[in-house]
Amino acid sequence: MRLDILNRGYSPKTKVVFGVVRLFSGRPLPDAAKLVFYRPDFYGDRAKEFTHEAMRGPSDWSVGDRELMAAYVSEVNGTAFCVGAHSACARLAYQDESRVAAVLADLESAPIEESLRATLRMLGTLTRDGAVGADDVRDVLAAGVSPKQVRDALAVCAAFTITDRLADAFGFEVLDRDGFDAGAKYLLKRGYR
Repeated sequence: MRLDILNRGYSPKTKVVFGVVRLFSGRPLPDAAKLVFYRPDFYGDRAKEFTHEAMRGPSDWSVGDRELMAAYVSEVNGTAFCVGAHSACARLAYQDESRVAAVLADLESAPIEESLRATLRMLGTLTRDGAVGADDVRDVLAAGVSPKQVRDALAVCAAFTITDRLADAFGFEVLDRDGFDAGAKYLLKRGYR
């Protein structure tokens, strides 16, 4: 059930921003963007900064890798909006639709580097179970992932575990492929701020 707060409760200035976005893009603002405009002092500004740093800050993971991590965490959480949004971002970042589809269909047989597979496996465990142990982290390190890459991947997982919960609680509208692709182009160009 969709929470109505995403349909109302914005300042006149914010409503003008929404109108301008619709005018230039031909599409309404996605619910994820609407959420950060609602009470930006409480949630939105902090969420944008944290997510931007996790997804676009300095990292040895590529943008495509981090978008794939977001899509994978969202798949484990069963959050259709975020799977669609971040699958689209990963597809465009990699310029490889089959790679993203393969990971989401079956991580173990997907044609990806073992370091990324081990990291996604750890993120899946953390997402499903709410914890990982020392052995889980050792397995990732043994696959050639650096401690900084582990931290970066955990930041992506944290950002999207929160976003997934909010998407489900607020009943984010699932877009069609064109809508997700349009959002992905924006996110790849501008980031999460």
